[in-house]
Amino acid sequence: MLIGNALAATENVADVAGTSVAANIIQILLIFLVFYLLLIRPQQKKMKQHEAELTAIKTGDQVITGGGLYATVKECRDDELTLELSEGLTVKANRWTIREVLKAKENSAPVQKNKKKKK
Repeated sequence: MLIGNALAATENVADVAGTSVAANIIQILLIFLVFYLLLIRPQQKKMKQHEAELTAIKTGDQVITGGGLYATVKECRDDELTLELSEGLTVKANRWTIREVLKAKENSAPVQKNKKKKK
């Protein structure tokens, strides 16, 4: 009689343990899914967008380098850019060291407004 009770108890434990393992696996998969949707996927989209911006750099674009320098692109070759930091000061940089592409420099001359003269 004692052996029968012991066998019955081990079968119940095995059933409970089997369902808890399956539940744990499902929980781990759900956690991974949440991490993927909230962290990994948006980061991959951001990396693809940044890579597209870097490959689209052209002469005249204003950029910020990885070191935080603002520059204007004067010449583009495969992975090498010639950047003008200020008038007459140019440096060469690798395309992949650019942190951000601001926009093309449309008109560098300041806009003058018509001022009315007093008579």
